[in-house]
Amino acid sequence: MTKPKLFVFSAPSGAGKTTILKELLKTFPELKYSVSATTRKKRPGEIDGVDYHFLTEEEFKKKIENNEFIEWEKFYDYYYGTLKNAVEDNLANGYNTIFEVDVKGALNIKKFFPDAVLIFIVPPDIEALKQRLLNRKTETEDDIKKRIERAEMELGYRDKFDYVVENSDLVRAIEEVKKIMSSL
Repeated sequence: MTKPKLFVFSAPSGAGKTTILKELLKTFPELKYSVSATTRKKRPGEIDGVDYHFLTEEEFKKKIENNEFIEWEKFYDYYYGTLKNAVEDNLANGYNTIFEVDVKGALNIKKFFPDAVLIFIVPPDIEALKQRLLNRKTETEDDIKKRIERAEMELGYRDKFDYVVENSDLVRAIEEVKKIMSSL
């Protein structure tokens, strides 16, 4: 049996990583999605345990105290993190696992699992990113401003990733990621 692989995706908010990951999960049904935990409110259509594990701030802090996260961070006034037990269960059962985390979380996962493959999705430019965020109509103007500021910081980490894929054309970006994953 080959050793299960961990594919860790990061991108600025609005770069298209969630759309790409949904397509990858259809293409590679053997992949398991690592569901992150968060304290933010559910968006319309999101399902607890599928999109995120939605926790109260008190529940999240208790898990931090109990060292239950591989990585966690607070940003946009909410906590986000990857639960250790879920990842360990996937590895023990031989599943390749796909993660969707922020850049710092990706680097922390790499510390725990040096063989993890880090893939960074980038927008063609900041203006395109801003337009995508506006088109989503899920954030306030203040939230969009925060996300653009954070995107500029996150883009500074791109050289720490194993692969960087530009999403200027969604179909091409998906194909590029599929080729990377198939080659490993």
